[in-house]
Amino acid sequence: MKQTASQNPVLVEIDGHSLTLAQIVRVARQGAKVQIAETALQNMRTSRDTVERILQREAPVYGINTGFGSLSSVRISNEQTGLLQKNLILSHAVGCGQPLPTEVVRAMLLLRANALCQGYSGIRPVVVETLISMLNRGVHPVVPSKGSLGASGDLAPLSHMAMVMLGHGEAEVQGQILPGAEAMEKAGLPLVSLQAKEGLALINGTQLMGGLGALALQDALDLCKLADISAAMTLEALQGQLDAFDERVHAVRPHQGQKLVANNIRALCADSGNLAACKGQRVQDAYSLRCVPQVHGAVRGAVKHVEEVLGTEFNAVTDNPLIFSDDETVISGGNFHGEPLALALDYLGIAVAELANISERRLERLVNPQLSGGLPPFLARDAGVNSGMMIVQYTAASLVSENKVLAHPASVDSIPSSANQEDHVSMGATAARKLRQIVENTQSVLSLELMASAQALDLRGCEPSPVIRAVLDRIRKKVPALQEDRELRFDVNAMHDLVRSGELTQLVMNHRPAFQ
Repeated sequence: MKQTASQNPVLVEIDGHSLTLAQIVRVARQGAKVQIAETALQNMRTSRDTVERILQREAPVYGINTGFGSLSSVRISNEQTGLLQKNLILSHAVGCGQPLPTEVVRAMLLLRANALCQGYSGIRPVVVETLISMLNRGVHPVVPSKGSLGASGDLAPLSHMAMVMLGHGEAEVQGQILPGAEAMEKAGLPLVSLQAKEGLALINGTQLMGGLGALALQDALDLCKLADISAAMTLEALQGQLDAFDERVHAVRPHQGQKLVANNIRALCADSGNLAACKGQRVQDAYSLRCVPQVHGAVRGAVKHVEEVLGTEFNAVTDNPLIFSDDETVISGGNFHGEPLALALDYLGIAVAELANISERRLERLVNPQLSGGLPPFLARDAGVNSGMMIVQYTAASLVSENKVLAHPASVDSIPSSANQEDHVSMGATAARKLRQIVENTQSVLSLELMASAQALDLRGCEPSPVIRAVLDRIRKKVPALQEDRELRFDVNAMHDLVRSGELTQLVMNHRPAFQ
């Protein structure tokens, strides 16, 4: 019996309309299996029947029996339409750079299949079913990371993805990189011979941008929570003032993200004997502590906006031309243009970079004896003989500075292509790649702050809130307190692994279910 998504919660069913970020993450990172809804298969059959009828009329229709881009005036005979589609894939697979991570390729396969499921692309169901079979059987095309302008879709990357099913290119299967034909054979999958319109349907889309963007968005959502935890730990370590997080302050400037972050900090620091004993010690704290709700909250606002944009794109038709079967109309439009994603991904990169910016400033206060309120220089127990965490701040500063370069928006650029037919492009793929690096850098910066704040709390010898104590204890299981200088690279790697695992956030949510 055919299993439904409800019978198997690990299974993701796609229909072109209802794919979520959580499902993309499950497929891309956790290896969830995918199936196509029967309604989507029927929609694709109807669309394909329309293409077949159009071919019989022999009138020139872009992408079906004409050349592509500036070659759209060249008429192609019905006998050559299959060769046209194959040549399209082979000629467009000219990406370069390091291969994309497997999780990104899996997201691309899923997103492209989902976009085709709506039935506006004229593609046969068997082609889309092959994409899903590649996902389910672990055939992961080797896709170079560079080469997309993000305008007429992510043409080069998607061509590298698609040509494996034709027996070309390369794919990773069970840890081996194999030629496309061998990879498909090893997985027990037949090769596909493309017919009219199908090559174009496979590569006219925004799925590199969408795949990279989806995974970076999920990481950004996680980082927002982690940043609040890290800030609260540093607030405890620096014996900050909780007055700045009073709900009355945030009620009169009612940005939702700001209010949420202030609530989180209050929940994290509730019942802190340390902060209670320090109340009134200073009139006010530095901005990197006092303005956490305003900065972290603004980042959350940006993330929410990007969630909306990407959520729409996950279930959008980004092919060209589009087949409207109700009246058998073929319309050449521009849904492949990546501008909506390019702007959103640039925005998200800027926002995530700000989490790292303010985190590094808090880290500086922890290691600087002029700013730390009595902590030893660089959090070293015997400063001078030991350098302690001096270079931890250097590394964070380096990552933050790199983020500032990467945060320059790619979407403000454009360059013409295809003999000036495609004369404005989004550069959304560049925005997506930069975003992924910013996210990774920010994960590292927050890891370094958490490592330093844990050391500071140990040196302070105070009793933080129960939640922060639980976080500190969990960190100490991975990273021992620093008694004297040692190879901190092991601590840095262990801390980064702990951050990426999501354990700290889950720990906090177990203690404080209202934390979000």
